Amino acid sequence: MGYFILVILQTVILPIASGVIELATVGGDPVLVFGKWWVFWGVGTRLLVAGVVQVSGNGMTSAILGATTPSVQEQQLTRELGFANVAMGLAGLLAFVSGWALPAGLAGGVFLLIAGIMHVPKRGKNAQETLATWTDLIVGVVVVALAVAVLVRALVS
Repeated sequence: MGYFILVILQTVILPIASGVIELATVGGDPVLVFGKWWVFWGVGTRLLVAGVVQVSGNGMTSAILGATTPSVQEQQLTRELGFANVAMGLAGLLAFVSGWALPAGLAGGVFLLIAGIMHVPKRGKNAQETLATWTDLIVGVVVVALAVAVLVRALVS
């Protein structure tokens, strides 16, 4: 149950709540404000937490690979994915540095979008995999939409 609460908080509730609070108190461009918060929560904290769990060997990634008892290669692959997630998560936390939300979040956002797309057709997903699939898609779409909006604005101005 804790997994579901954490993922929904990181990918939906906290980005929206943080963006609304910032707009109400400080103001700003809604696209940039919400984009920054989705990068921070959805890419930064989400991938950092997932990476730490994968590196520790306590996550479900090896099980998704089909192993009851992961082989040495499956453990290595899981750890390597974990370190990549830690790196992208740490980059996502830099969303608060002026002008860094887009470059810091783009790699993680594209990764989540592609991962979500690749998981959609998988049959027999458990509840955690289903939640991860759809929240990966949400964060990925929001971050890619941020990138498109920023690029279009740069080209128009």
